[in-house]
Amino acid sequence: MNKKIRTEATDNLFRGVLKLQSVEECYAFFEDVCTVNELLSIAQRYEVAGMLNTGKTYVEIAEKTGASTATISRVNRALNYGSDGYGLVFSRLDDEESE
Repeated sequence: MNKKIRTEATDNLFRGVLKLQSVEECYAFFEDVCTVNELLSIAQRYEVAGMLNTGKTYVEIAEKTGASTATISRVNRALNYGSDGYGLVFSRLDDEESE
């Protein structure tokens, strides 16, 4: 975990996020917290990560998401060398779908 981002304020933010109970509540919260561009950028990176996780090529991802190759590369680096946050979420979603 990146110690630079671990602060009391960040802990409080994440505890707040964990209290959200629906997609609609997430929309309300994140629309208040993020600018439209910030939220769309986060969503794009998440979509890129999902596509990389399923073996899509950079070209396929760029065409579908509009992400730059720099963004795709950054997300790919996070998937391969990051804290495994994407992997954790994808694994839990897969488990949920198989129930």
